[in-house]
This record gives sequence, structure tokens and C-alpha cells, in this order.
Amino acid sequence: MTDPYDPAQEGAQMSFAGHMSYSDYLQIDSILSAQKPLSSAHDEMLFLIQHQTSELWMRLVIYELTAARANIAEDRPQQAFKMLARVSRIFEQLNSAWDVLRTMTPSDYTQFRDSLGQSSGFQSHQYRLIEYLLGNRNKAMLKPHVHRPEITALLEKELATPSLYDEALRLMGRQGIAVPQAVLSRDVGLTHQPDEGVIEAWRQVYQDPERYWTLYELAEKLVDLEDYFRRWRFNHVTTVERVIGFKRGTGGTGGVPYLKQMLTVELFPELWRVRTVL
Repeated sequence: MTDPYDPAQEGAQMSFAGHMSYSDYLQIDSILSAQKPLSSAHDEMLFLIQHQTSELWMRLVIYELTAARANIAEDRPQQAFKMLARVSRIFEQLNSAWDVLRTMTPSDYTQFRDSLGQSSGFQSHQYRLIEYLLGNRNKAMLKPHVHRPEITALLEKELATPSLYDEALRLMGRQGIAVPQAVLSRDVGLTHQPDEGVIEAWRQVYQDPERYWTLYELAEKLVDLEDYFRRWRFNHVTTVERVIGFKRGTGGTGGVPYLKQMLTVELFPELWRVRTVL
């Protein structure tokens, strides 16, 4: 019989008094103490962890998108490509998380739904910040955050900053593609509207990818990102309908009809429409 494996024999650190441990570095105690169910229902723990981990992933999305936008604005799009690809992979991860939540049945959810009060996912300021970063700038969605002045200020600061797509269009103009001046000088606090001149600009890129390879690659990174983002929204709708049907949301929204309306939002509209004219 062999002796049990002892990592210390290979030089592994086994005593952490006075040293940083795995738990110290990751603040595990704080993370694991953040789950405070308000009912005795078994599935509330699943519901809590699902949404808490989603918020952690969204924090990383914001971090990556902000850096990607800065790189594009500073004419370093290649550095942004990895960040944009990473965001797509994060949304793939978030998509998979819906599969776990869908193991919760309507009967399971009704056991603790009343405990949620008026809290609802549409109140997530990180989700709103992601939408603002990507260009869906609905100022009405500032209202759920007026009780938190610091969050309102954060969102308003984002609304005063060109979106990721705005910076992509500005980069295209700097690289020799004609982009309508009205688009480049528009009020960035508003949602970008589809423009025929921008469709024509992207058509030039797609018809000569060798000449405009950097812009071509940027375009496909953005399409990839929105593709995964759309899937995430769609899976959200499906999960909600599977669990609560067509009941109103806890925050007072129309529930599934509200979420289905969000499916019609286009983040980078000309990148989808240019496919028709190629």
C-alpha cells in the first residue's frame, strides 16, 4: 500500500499563517457570505447564485468593453480584438448558465418569488451600463437608479461618452472610408439610428477586405459579439416563459412581452444590413 500523496514533499506551501492564501486572494469568505436566502425554499440558493455570478461576469464585460473602446479610439484596434472576442466568450458562458436555471420548475419558483419584492433583473445597473457601452442608450432606464446618485452619475457619464460603435465608425473615417459627418458629430447620448451612408461605408470594407483588413476584422468581431448577446437575450426570454409563463415581472414589467420587445433592439444595425447589399 502506497502512502497518501503529500504535496509538501514536492515543496508545496502547506502553512499559510502570515502568508496570502487562495482564499485571501479571491476574498472567498466575502463571496460565500453573500448568499442570504429570504425563504426556506430549496431553489432560492440557485436563483441567488445564478444572478450573482452573472453580475460578476458582467463586471468583466464592462472592464473589457471599456478597454476595447479606448484602444479603438486611440487607433489600436488590434489590441481591442482580443477583448471583444473575450466578451463574446463571456456571453457564451452566460448563455450556458440559463441551462442551469431552467432546472427550476414553476412550482419551485413560486415557493420564494414573493420574497423578491419588486427586485428585478432590469434594475441591474451593470446590465444597463453594458447596453449603454454598446450603444442602446435609452435614457428612460436611468429612472430605476435615481435612489442611487453614484450609480446615476456613472450611467450619465457613459451617456456622455461615445459608444463602442461610435468609436468604430470614427476609426473607419480616420482610415479613409467616408462616414457621414452627421453620424460622426451626432449627439452620443442618443441611440445611433441606421444610416444609409454607414451601410455604404461598411459595404466598401466588405467588398475589399484585403485593403481594409483591420476594419473588416473589427466588423466581424462586433457582429460576433452581438450574435452572442442576442442569443443571451433570447435564452432569457425562453427561461422566463418556461418558469413563469406570461405573468408580469417582479419589477412590474410585462415579463415575457417586455423581454421579447428587447429582442428587436439592434446594436450595430448597419453591420447586419450591409449583408443584403453585398
